[in-house]
Amino acid sequence: MSHITNPLPETDKVIVDIVNYVLDYTITSEDALQTAHYCLLDTLGCGFEALTYPACTKLLGPVVPGTIVPHGSKVPGTNYQLDPVHAAFNIGAMIRWLDFNDTWLAAEWGHPSDNLGGILAVADWLSRTAIANGKAPITVHQVLDAMIRAHEIQGVMALENSFNKVGLDHVLLVKLASTAVVGKLLGLNRDELVNAVSLAFVDGHSLRTYRHAPNTGSRKSWAAGDATSRAVRLALIARTGEMGYRSVLTARTWGFYDVLFKGNNFTFQRPYGSYVMENVLFKISFPAEFHAQTAVEAAMALYHKLSEMGKTAADIQHIHIRTHEAAIRIIDKKGLLHNPADRDHCIQYMIAVPLIFGRLTAADYEDNVAADPRIDALREKMEVKEDLAFTRDYHDPEKRSIPNALTMTLTDGTVLDEVVVEYPIGHKRRRGEGMPVLLEKYKTNLARIFPTKQQQLILESSLDFNVLARMPVHEFVDLMVTP
Repeated sequence: MSHITNPLPETDKVIVDIVNYVLDYTITSEDALQTAHYCLLDTLGCGFEALTYPACTKLLGPVVPGTIVPHGSKVPGTNYQLDPVHAAFNIGAMIRWLDFNDTWLAAEWGHPSDNLGGILAVADWLSRTAIANGKAPITVHQVLDAMIRAHEIQGVMALENSFNKVGLDHVLLVKLASTAVVGKLLGLNRDELVNAVSLAFVDGHSLRTYRHAPNTGSRKSWAAGDATSRAVRLALIARTGEMGYRSVLTARTWGFYDVLFKGNNFTFQRPYGSYVMENVLFKISFPAEFHAQTAVEAAMALYHKLSEMGKTAADIQHIHIRTHEAAIRIIDKKGLLHNPADRDHCIQYMIAVPLIFGRLTAADYEDNVAADPRIDALREKMEVKEDLAFTRDYHDPEKRSIPNALTMTLTDGTVLDEVVVEYPIGHKRRRGEGMPVLLEKYKTNLARIFPTKQQQLILESSLDFNVLARMPVHEFVDLMVTP
């Protein structure tokens, strides 16, 4: 008779590296901290704009209507005060709803500021609880530190490891990063944090079904909220002393690699530091899937060129689009587009709207705009091709460009000069140009929700890094609640 040997395995190195980074690494990069400051403001602003959309707000609030949690987390832009698990879902869903928060592009894609849902909910709850017990509150500086770490974990994992190629959604990385940094905020010791991270890996993971035709749908707007909320739950479970699973990745047959990653191990381009926050991409001008940001910018330039010539989109015969492989895989779509989630993941739609109207806003994905027959007619005139050099530059760690190029032929035979945009305004190479515009975006989004006096109080507290970093988290959040 053969017997199964059952030695206790070593903890997977991937887990150990994450835990060591979270607990031992000191964030010293002023660039990362300053960028995290901008990221915090922009991310909250994206959530405030989402609160103007009933499709988003219908999902928010307590599970049981009217429930208020003493010392609970408050949801900015609302009057909800919830347990941190559900508050993380609320904040995460708001942040992500309009596809307008930051982006990270590599072998895997994602939006690292999605992690703010869990980070802010837990920090606010801990801060209020500390004050109630006569202890020191959590500061916004600790939130910024946690954001940098969450960005780094999600982004470094994404550099070389494609989860979308095995059918898994990138919010897996939100759950992983949020679990690690929320665990630190909760005061988990090393063993408890190892357990928490292992629980994040062993957890069920979302399919990408809702991001792709023919099933593209609104779950993509709340999936990250769900992931960061689940992370808070897992970290709290680990805090009780619940066991973890040391070889969750490498266990033969039953581990993550064999079950979900085609037997391949994760690979890494660089150690964890602050690289991702320093190089993160902001969506500043357009609420468009990031692979199309430069295409929209090029389309806006061509719209103005047509206007100068006394012509309109009706005079367009053909548009040739040079792009990179990732854009083709995610947002190159023909045929019917069934809902806003479908449209904001279609490069042809995101080019057609600015060429016709001279704009692209979140409202332009709604049914009333999409019903304009000129949009689909113009989409039919577009041809999308991969440029291998664009794809190489997209993956080059020294460039990290997101290039698109449009060549337009008019009905009279005129061929306009190709418009090439390699780096969107939210790219690190355009930080000087982009940050003033980002702050204007933040101010515009505050004005959507808050009266003038409240806007001013928020701006006085949030625009100066040194003032904001010292603030207790709950005091900052209190500035942003509604009656």
